[in-house]
Amino acid sequence: MTEVSTPGPQTSEQAAAARPRVGRKDLWQIVKFGMVGGVNTATFYASYLLLHPHMPYFLAYTLAFVVSMVGSFFMNTYFTYRTRPTWGKFVRFPLTNVTNYVITSVGTVILVSGVGMNDKIAPLVAAVAAIPFTFVLSRKILTRTA
Repeated sequence: MTEVSTPGPQTSEQAAAARPRVGRKDLWQIVKFGMVGGVNTATFYASYLLLHPHMPYFLAYTLAFVVSMVGSFFMNTYFTYRTRPTWGKFVRFPLTNVTNYVITSVGTVILVSGVGMNDKIAPLVAAVAAIPFTFVLSRKILTRTA
């Protein structure tokens, strides 16, 4: 007869071993992701300023957004995650921007309407709060082998 062990209370060492660890590689990827975000923001804004005098502002905004998203894809692929770009990853990558938009939009509304935060500061706070979500999603999309 085989003995069946039932899980009992875990020791602190077992609980610590069961938690996902954030290693140096993860931290370095987060730093690089932030650096790419800074470059991406500058690319977006510079593109917008260059395009705006030649077309309506929303078209300039949209084209600058697309330019910065393509740049972000390649910078994150090569620099942040050191992986090969593929068409499949390229097609899925805009999901990170959708996620970022939803989180920052909802976060801004909650911070302004629910918490009473200044509406000039709230988008920045919401954008910082969105970073972990967009990081995890972009890593999942860009490091997937298929």
